[in-house]
Amino acid sequence: MTAEVWALADPRAGTAAQALGIAERLGPHRVIPLEWGMGGRLPWPFPTLMGLTPAARAPFAAPWPRLVVSAGRRAGPVARWLGARGARTVHCMRAFGRFDLSVIGRHDAPGEAPDVLPILGAAHRVTAEKLAAARAEWAALSALPAPRVALLLGGPVRGQGLAPGLAAALGAQVAGFAGSVLASASRRTGAEATEALAQALSPVPHRLHRWGDTATNPYLGFLAWADAVVVSGDSVSMLSEALMTAAPLFVAPLGGEGRRHLALHESLYAAGQARPLTEAPAPFARAPLDEVGRVAAEIRARGWL
Repeated sequence: MTAEVWALADPRAGTAAQALGIAERLGPHRVIPLEWGMGGRLPWPFPTLMGLTPAARAPFAAPWPRLVVSAGRRAGPVARWLGARGARTVHCMRAFGRFDLSVIGRHDAPGEAPDVLPILGAAHRVTAEKLAAARAEWAALSALPAPRVALLLGGPVRGQGLAPGLAAALGAQVAGFAGSVLASASRRTGAEATEALAQALSPVPHRLHRWGDTATNPYLGFLAWADAVVVSGDSVSMLSEALMTAAPLFVAPLGGEGRRHLALHESLYAAGQARPLTEAPAPFARAPLDEVGRVAAEIRARGWL
């Protein structure tokens, strides 16, 4: 299969989504799944395919793409290997070496340079079109009492899940100002914390999607129908995706977030795109922010496609 755009898909879903989200905005593209057989070690920093499994190396054959989109430190050397064969390179997040365009979150304090494009948050795959489709698909959510508050809950990156007491407290706080709650728990939330959240939400009308539910995930429907959105502060992806809505966005720190996550929160506050949960439920005006669309427009403006 020949395609002008290749998207290198890291095995980590959140990282892959950054490259895929940009590639999807550029039109037809080829997804190249990456997998390393190195026991989790980072690959060599120089341009190379070294460390990729034989299956992952198989798609790397001419004709080469005009443009390759990648994300994360592990995909960087692979993208630069393709760059050495004539492809333009667009890379998300910091990585070793130079790329034709580096898309870096403002919370990482990128320097000013012609080959750096700072964005608010991180690239993702949510679009206005997907939200409109989800609003139609999940129209039944409109029957829930307003204000409908979407509560998107993550958890510690490492550990045994979110503390149940913290999940319950957060659920009770949101239920206190919501007409109804549209809650989604992630893999990192954990079963005990999800159950504690369910108990805290029981006094108000709500929908709760538990991690691993076999039913269709209503995540985009929750975003599409929310009058306000509350996102736990650990999730760069969910905070960034929520920017695509026009709803007031509130950040709920879980405690223990690192420097980069706290810097992300501050960058959202400074841009007027979010406020701390302590300021909820006071509404504030904000327009949807489509940073991925801006990246795609920049690529086209540079004449790379």
